[in-house]
Amino acid sequence: MKKTLVLGLCLAAFISCKKEHSEAKTEDKKTEEIAAVSPEIMESAVIYEANIRQYSPEGTLNAFTKDIPQLKNLGVKVIWLMPVYPISMKNRKATGDLSVEDIKDPKEREKYLGSYYAISDYTAVNPDLGTKEDFDKLVNTAHDNGMYVILDWVANHTGWDHKWITEHPEYYYKNAKGEVTDPLNPETGESWGWTDVAHLDYTSKKLYEPMKNEMLYWVKEHNIDGFRCDVADNVPTAFWEYTIPKLKEVKPVFMLMESNKPYLFGNLFDMGYGWEAHHLMNDIAKGKKTVGDWDSFVAKQAKEYKKQDFFMNFTSNHDENAWNGTEYERLGNPEAAEAFAALTYIMPGMPLIYTGQEYDFNRRLKFFEKDEITKQKGRMYPVYEKLGRLKNENTALNGGKNAASYKRINSSSDLEILAFEREKDGKKVIYIANLTAKNKEFNLPLDGTFIDAMTGKSITLTKGQKQNWKPWQYLILTN
Repeated sequence: MKKTLVLGLCLAAFISCKKEHSEAKTEDKKTEEIAAVSPEIMESAVIYEANIRQYSPEGTLNAFTKDIPQLKNLGVKVIWLMPVYPISMKNRKATGDLSVEDIKDPKEREKYLGSYYAISDYTAVNPDLGTKEDFDKLVNTAHDNGMYVILDWVANHTGWDHKWITEHPEYYYKNAKGEVTDPLNPETGESWGWTDVAHLDYTSKKLYEPMKNEMLYWVKEHNIDGFRCDVADNVPTAFWEYTIPKLKEVKPVFMLMESNKPYLFGNLFDMGYGWEAHHLMNDIAKGKKTVGDWDSFVAKQAKEYKKQDFFMNFTSNHDENAWNGTEYERLGNPEAAEAFAALTYIMPGMPLIYTGQEYDFNRRLKFFEKDEITKQKGRMYPVYEKLGRLKNENTALNGGKNAASYKRINSSSDLEILAFEREKDGKKVIYIANLTAKNKEFNLPLDGTFIDAMTGKSITLTKGQKQNWKPWQYLILTN
């Protein structure tokens, strides 16, 4: 009887302990789940464009996943993965002008991996990068670290090896001979030069359902948080109007478009490309434009877009780096690159870091073959850390659908000195920069003691106080 009683008590204790452990595990799982994407979260976000092929010597998803916790140091909340799908071999680009078919040496041909944007299968992972299990690990690691993952989506064209070419030729544009074509300029009928891809035709709407299903696959089966949509305005708006609501029925998603067309905002895309600001920054750095042109740009944006429309701000991305040069080539020097990088954080919108920018990487990455960045923390890593922390924590830098205010501060040199104030919930951030390659003497109508956000030191300014600044010198002040 005693043995039975003791055994019963032990069994009860074991069951109770197991139940408590199970409940604890369930509770842990709940706390680990990332909150759904929302406009509120995106107000203070930094986005990171991950070029997996070139991020590491291995060029794999797993090699990138190991570094995801480090991205928290930079304030990153959104990871945009460049296309991770298999790349077509047929018509694969070797250089800007040659395809792999033009390369006769087999060993030479092997090094040309093709364009990420010539996709042969929308629902597979490029084996060069890893497996679907590796992809899931990346997404889960990002979520565990409070970050969201968006996939690069190419709805405008496929690679020439895609099964639709033979199974559904009606999905593609054709020439007078009935042959599938690469994307052509609608005005001239000439090729854009994207000869490694076949142009999808949405005219008959037969493509809507299958393309929508390919996108849904990644949301349903791999729990991604949205898409960056390549050349979004080359695809009919009606397709996005059909597809995006279907995605949002599964879960909230964040939609970034490679476009700045006003008609694609609203209930379709959350964020557009800040192309106009980007090109203006390049022109100011070259001395072709002035801060006066910046003021005109800000006024134009306010007139053409609704208050809730916002943009991704950048000094580089994969296209700019590969085809137009690094930020140091385009902006002239590290001082200018830093001043404009700071501007992308302080102005309304969401700042972008492209693979390698955090490590001062100063070379054009090869686009069609294996290359890699070097990871040495230098000038920009601590700059991005401080800017990321400020963006995440200070509501005066809210930059999304409910952005903080933007108020220009006039100086005695308004064509050379850019000064403005952002404010929300009683918090203020002021950006002041000499956006010229010359020393500038000026004064500002600022009175008071501020904190220099980059050094933590106090700075006292008086109205009309003479300032003498070096080229590209900037200050970020908080109240």
